[in-house]
Amino acid sequence: HLEVACSVSEMASRPEHRGPPDLFYNETEARKYTQNSRMMEVQSRMAERALELLALPEDQPAYLLDIGCGSGLSGEVLTEAGHHWVGIDISQHMLAVANERGVSGDLFLWDMGEGVGFRPGTFDGAVSISALQWLCNADTKSQHPPRRLYRFFCSLYACMARGAKAVFQFYPENPAQMELITQQAMRAGFTGGVVVDYPNSTKAKKMFLCLFTGGAPALMPTGLGTEVQESSSLDTVSFIEARRQLKKKGRARVPLKSREWVKAKKERAARQGRVVRPDSKYTGRKRKSKF
Repeated sequence: HLEVACSVSEMASRPEHRGPPDLFYNETEARKYTQNSRMMEVQSRMAERALELLALPEDQPAYLLDIGCGSGLSGEVLTEAGHHWVGIDISQHMLAVANERGVSGDLFLWDMGEGVGFRPGTFDGAVSISALQWLCNADTKSQHPPRRLYRFFCSLYACMARGAKAVFQFYPENPAQMELITQQAMRAGFTGGVVVDYPNSTKAKKMFLCLFTGGAPALMPTGLGTEVQESSSLDTVSFIEARRQLKKKGRARVPLKSREWVKAKKERAARQGRVVRPDSKYTGRKRKSKF
């Protein structure tokens, strides 16, 4: 599903505009990822760059999640680096090709817009190549992109170890789409920013969303092909500061121990994978001092 080696010239005919990913990536499309050497090379190169941005400890195997793993090209990069991985994808045809190629990761047929259903703290990191932009499109009336993005980021945050990182190579269609993605990631608890490689090149330009969980804010990596890091640093600061301001505003609006405060606390606990009782008419109700 989600391996797209598209250049700027292909933006006018974006795959996500042609139909849902589970239908677009049919058997014919999936076969291209075993037959088209150029496509395979680009996919592997982007996965190598995402792994570099993940900045994992050297000579220490990690347990990683490959989101939109497709035919397993990005997973092979993780395997060659000595890591263990789990891959999820919405296209059964892509996963069939991955199985035929004998990839070493565990594969699951999964719609990431429904959230990733793994135990809290499972993964040491996550990578994703050309998948994230698909969540910005509504293929049915019931799909709501902001809600699906928020559900995805919340569940991802919960299943990652504290201090872990996630790197998404993606193709935002416009600034509004970029803002939508980063806003939902911020609401879910992530900090981070966008790294742009070769920003002045039409063909080589690539964008990576780098997200951090917990701990002190990490330094953003430098984009390739640029000598000036100021714009990247500014973007990172505004991302982290915007999250702080959002949390500050939220605290000011919701009175302590109120019904809204209790429900928000329960929602946070649920995102972290804890068992939470369902809401009722008694949720957040003040008790009398005497019975």
